Amino acid sequence: MFQRLSNSWELVKASWQVLLADKELMVFPLVAFFASIAVLITFAVPTILAGVLDSAVANGELSIFSYIVAFAFYAVMYFVTIFFNSALVGAAMIRLEGGDPTVSDGFRIAFSKLGTIFGYAVIAATVGTILRMISERSGTIGRFVVSLIGFVWNIATFLVVPVLVVENVGPLDAVKRSGSLLKETWGEQIAGNLSVGFIFGLITFLVILAGIPLVILAVMSGSVGLIVTAVVVVILLIMLISLVSSTLSGIYTAAVYRYATTGDTSGYFDADMVKGAFKLK
Repeated sequence: MFQRLSNSWELVKASWQVLLADKELMVFPLVAFFASIAVLITFAVPTILAGVLDSAVANGELSIFSYIVAFAFYAVMYFVTIFFNSALVGAAMIRLEGGDPTVSDGFRIAFSKLGTIFGYAVIAATVGTILRMISERSGTIGRFVVSLIGFVWNIATFLVVPVLVVENVGPLDAVKRSGSLLKETWGEQIAGNLSVGFIFGLITFLVILAGIPLVILAVMSGSVGLIVTAVVVVILLIMLISLVSSTLSGIYTAAVYRYATTGDTSGYFDADMVKGAFKLK
């Protein structure tokens, strides 16, 4: 546990050094956040007005139309997420290769891969919808199996975005290439150790723990201003942590891909740290 925490912290520090060199990388997850909110509102409002959710609750299960709406939502949300991740990873790759990327460089790379990104978004949405359908019609064991399949899918597609950004391949080939790189570099049986998320999960947990008594004290004061201030501060801190975490995760993914394809970590990351990104079972 403590060894994992130590390794994770070292990876976060290495990713942070890249971020310090290119602070504009945080623009991509920030814009992605607002774009995701817009997508959520776009789908939620018509869905609620059409009574789809009420129908699903009344019948105890989702209708075919509900699954179609879910698939469309997944596809659009995945497209937005992958597009901005591609811009982030593309800019990070320029930095890792010794260049000095700009925000326009990242967007230029993402727009050049627009068709491929859309294709992969459709694939990811299809997998997500199918797993959801199976999970909702399964018992406890079935849900466990679906969760396991989802975990394997997430590991296998861990390098899809950098593959899409760097290599001239289609979405299906990108999935195959991602899985192949992981197998070639870390072996047939791998267990994910997504270290950046691990560290920031702990940080978020600590912020929430500290925020709860802060909000309670504000409520006890009876001051509406203090209550609003306390809640806003906690929410903003969590959002900032999420923003930094997303940026560092994109940088980390680019570093893992660079190591898997060239064996080089560009001086920002220690090779042994990146090699430990996935460990043998």
